Amino acid sequence: MSEPVVWLTIFVLSVFVGIEVISKVSSTLHTPLMSGANAIHGIILLGAIVVTGGADHWFAITIGLIAIVLAAINMVGGFVVTDRMLQMFSTPQRPAARPDGGTERR
Repeated sequence: MSEPVVWLTIFVLSVFVGIEVISKVSSTLHTPLMSGANAIHGIILLGAIVVTGGADHWFAITIGLIAIVLAAINMVGGFVVTDRMLQMFSTPQRPAARPDGGTERR
């Protein structure tokens, strides 16, 4: 078997495994799994930076820069979504009391 066919086979199998794993996750476990996925995206970002730093050809550097930007957007977006999901489960805060006895609206 040629090397591109092996890589394509691994990619297709990983897509099927990923779909099966994600479809079986309950909503209760979604937030902790998103936090773990954000940590993995941080490792991917670090790997993209290391690989791009060692590249010599302009095309590899360009692809690496695109990978760094996309990984950073993915990681930051994941943290934003996780933060918003955690805010849904927090208790609402009461308005702070003012010195004149009223309450301050925020």
